[in-house]
Amino acid sequence: MASLKSIKKRIVSVKNTRQITKAMKMVSAAKLRRAQENVVAARPYAKKLGEVLQNLSASLEGDLHPLLEKRDAKNLLLIVLTSDRGLCGGFNTNLCKAADRYLKEKESSFDQISVMTIGRKGYEFLKSRYTVYKNYSNVLAKPNYQTAAMMAQEVIDGFVAGEYDQVELLYNSFRTVMSQDITFEPMLPVVPDKSAETDATPVEYIYEPSVDELLAEILPKNIEVQIFTAMLETVAGEHGARMTAMDSASKNANEMIGKLTLQYNRARQAAITTELMEIISGSESIKG
Repeated sequence: MASLKSIKKRIVSVKNTRQITKAMKMVSAAKLRRAQENVVAARPYAKKLGEVLQNLSASLEGDLHPLLEKRDAKNLLLIVLTSDRGLCGGFNTNLCKAADRYLKEKESSFDQISVMTIGRKGYEFLKSRYTVYKNYSNVLAKPNYQTAAMMAQEVIDGFVAGEYDQVELLYNSFRTVMSQDITFEPMLPVVPDKSAETDATPVEYIYEPSVDELLAEILPKNIEVQIFTAMLETVAGEHGARMTAMDSASKNANEMIGKLTLQYNRARQAAITTELMEIISGSESIKG
């Protein structure tokens, strides 16, 4: 049986850990509210922009812009968004494993596969398995549109230059505090959604000043919005996952403290009983 001193030391250690997990839960809960508000505010704009772009690309004939150009897909770029920090349950692990499975499935279909990571955890997981085209760390602490626009421009330049023929986005969509959905989103080239085209009434547009100028403005903007929205979704999902994980860790710490306290009391009682027996035995031997 463990000594009283070692049991007491473990109780103190678990209590200190519980303080940390409770503090981390409170911090994530405070940050989650703001992150959730940002996601909810960004989603309608991103959705409407995507719908307009789908209608435009479906109604136009030919490749009027380089981002609409359909090629033989030989080079793939996958953009993976994870958090920079851990202690958020399976938030990063599940996403990285999904990326690994997806890329293994695509290896036979593409001549070259490259990965762009946003977030340190994704980079650490994928750097030894695939060619990491570029990594962005510490940009999700305070996600801003300027950073997303800079990333989008780099992706657009690479696509136009022919460095890759297909670009896809992988991230965790925020649903609730306890659930995030792994989401694959095609980015380039822009392909009309046939299902949306058949379900909805076709929209006729009047172009001012011209189709070329409109596409030159709206297509890059859509890439920027996709990346920025994915960043906001990732931040909200990270805080929700960390809040859930730290709450679970705090509950486990409470259970462990209860078990250790019971073990400590039993050991203490056994020690007292042993001392009493020794005293009684000594007393009896003196009488004899």
